[in-house]
Amino acid sequence: MVSTGPQTLVQDLGRPGHAHLGVPPSGALDAPSLRLANRLVGNPEGAAGLEVLLGGLVLRANASCTVAVTGPHTPARVNGVVCDFPRHLAAGDVLALGTPTGGLRAYVAVSGGLDVPAELGSRAADVLSGLGPAPLAAGDELPLGVPVGVPVGVDVLVPVRVPDELVVPVLPGPRDDWFAGAVGQLRAGRWAVSDRGNRVGIRLDGTALERVPARVGCELPSEGLVTGAVQVPPDGLPVVFLADHPTTGGYPVVGVVGGGALPLLGQAPPGTRLRFAPRG
Repeated sequence: MVSTGPQTLVQDLGRPGHAHLGVPPSGALDAPSLRLANRLVGNPEGAAGLEVLLGGLVLRANASCTVAVTGPHTPARVNGVVCDFPRHLAAGDVLALGTPTGGLRAYVAVSGGLDVPAELGSRAADVLSGLGPAPLAAGDELPLGVPVGVPVGVDVLVPVRVPDELVVPVLPGPRDDWFAGAVGQLRAGRWAVSDRGNRVGIRLDGTALERVPARVGCELPSEGLVTGAVQVPPDGLPVVFLADHPTTGGYPVVGVVGGGALPLLGQAPPGTRLRFAPRG
């Protein structure tokens, strides 16, 4: 590893099923992009790869391997020459990624997958609990597993692009009764993605959701949280929890975002406009 940019993490499809232990599911925020990168290099879809925030990754191959980069459009060069993917690297070749456009996180898969130690069945880095590999640093060397498949070429690799405004389906509840006309407030509100988010969740700036008078100033005992939960702190500005979310929380959850919308939320740059589309 020559350079990692702002943050490069090892990620796979996560470790779901451990909420009773206080362990988040974690895993790639844009799982479809990681799955695609793995297919391109001949890996099982759940193999561990790299999640690269805002580019800047520079890595040197120590052995012959095949790499693929997916996610938003991310300028990529091998030994200084612009390249497409999948791409074979010989020992000594250097892959460098520029800054992505249309999203935040690029995904890098390497044939054989990253063979770092697994914890609770996953190699995913969890920034909340600290499980999994630490964020990568210059000088780190990552072991590769044994390739099990053949790389697959594509004519056109379509990049992820977050639209200027996201319309996010949300299922109201379980605490929508804490808010006056919750469905109407969710439908009418307008927000923008704040710059204060991370893998735990994204904060939204904009319309403050109003509680019913009987719940103003009330506290809620901590209860279970799921990925996609839309929690509302006392200031009324929603937080949408992502893969590294806490497993319990004490603020009311007005609704839950469906899993299909979460990859784009994980890619949404600060300033992206957002509105909710309540269901049910």
